[in-house]
Amino acid sequence: MVTSSLRSQQADFGTGWQPLDLPATPLFGTDGIRSRAGELLTAPLALQVGFWAGQIMRQQQPGAIVLGQDSRNSSPMIAAALAAGLTSAGLEVWDMGLCPTAAVAYMAADTETAGGIMISASHNPPADNGIKFFGANGTKLEKQIQGKIEQALRQGSCDSAFNPGNQWGRTFQRPELVERYAEFLHQPFPSQSYLSGMRIVLDLAWGAATQVAQAVFEATGAEVIVIHGHADGSKINVNCGSTHLASLQAAVSEHSADIGFAFDGDADRVMAVDSHGRVVDGDYILYFWGQTLKQQGQLPDDTIISTVMANLGFERAWERLGGTLVRTQVGDQHVHAEMVDRGAMLGGEQSGHILCHHYSLTGDGILTALHLADWLKRAECCLPTLIDQSFDPYPQRLKNVRVESREKRRQWQACEPLQQAIVKAESAMGDQGRVLVRASGTEPLIRVMVEASDAKLVDHWTDALADVVSLHLAR
Repeated sequence: MVTSSLRSQQADFGTGWQPLDLPATPLFGTDGIRSRAGELLTAPLALQVGFWAGQIMRQQQPGAIVLGQDSRNSSPMIAAALAAGLTSAGLEVWDMGLCPTAAVAYMAADTETAGGIMISASHNPPADNGIKFFGANGTKLEKQIQGKIEQALRQGSCDSAFNPGNQWGRTFQRPELVERYAEFLHQPFPSQSYLSGMRIVLDLAWGAATQVAQAVFEATGAEVIVIHGHADGSKINVNCGSTHLASLQAAVSEHSADIGFAFDGDADRVMAVDSHGRVVDGDYILYFWGQTLKQQGQLPDDTIISTVMANLGFERAWERLGGTLVRTQVGDQHVHAEMVDRGAMLGGEQSGHILCHHYSLTGDGILTALHLADWLKRAECCLPTLIDQSFDPYPQRLKNVRVESREKRRQWQACEPLQQAIVKAESAMGDQGRVLVRASGTEPLIRVMVEASDAKLVDHWTDALADVVSLHLAR
């Protein structure tokens, strides 16, 4: 229920808010509100989200709201509407402009604020956008608080613009906060030239990383080659970045680089490639970083938190080292929650979203890349050799099927033909493979993943299950 205090504020409204046509399914997915810009995610929605988020977040912790955005063409529109809603609720807004998601999280935690909001659809295509929320401690806003914001949108919105006794908030442009975040990235490392002698390629995906990544890496003394290196909202994530590694692989080979890093649109994820073009995903990053922390005695119970997507090859290799891998649902908020519950310090996702609580409470692709490069420099051994000495991943294939209906995606488990097909696949593979089908929390997709010791089994059952999804859910 909307609280009585919010309802009393609602009674003071004048006229002016546009009624919202909200879907019956939840607005908040695994990473905030996300959709194609101009459809669900409109300026009127962002205005009211800003107002109600401001009212509810300041009840948890008074202070300003830190606001950031990626390079998408729709981001300025959404930022303006959010800021209007926040200031109409009487809050001060610190607008950082173009910046990584981790910069918003860091500044929310490092200053006395009510929290932060990032406008980004992460790895999604340019036409999409999203709104991510952070609490005053720099972590993703708790589901309970997100639920209150959504409840207020559904039950408390009206044709209104709240004037709290003429106590309007103001928006301040704060680009210098991005510089403070960049300085923070170097703090874990001993000197300004800790990557001297390395040649590194950065794929900045035309996104938020373009604001800071090149300068940060050049400050380490490394030779830096940049591709997709300026902000371009019409190209963000298009055949580049952490989900499309071919151009990074080509650039690493062309420049004989030691390593290459690719970020997603808001730079909270990173994927790497070695000089042979092999992909170093989140599983490898967790394995290497976990080894280092384990040797230093900084990994409680030798435990790493990952998700159901983590490769079996990684899990079994980590167990051979005496470690424990704990799996959660997909989504960094699930990983973070499990880390907090267990007192774990390292966790993340195969997609390259890594959390190390020694340094940060949220995923930060640039910080992760710096740590991986520093580890490689100190290893005094080429990355291909280190990969050869780590583990052999099981063949694993992920196939996405576009399902436009939000209700069908939400209720996919009720599809009997799909459930029968999953049972058939699992029975055929036995203990030599596994199946994972899930609805994406960030895109209109059903994801089908099959992993097995035999690549032919992987291909057969991935295609078979994806065909069932297409036949019974995508139409």
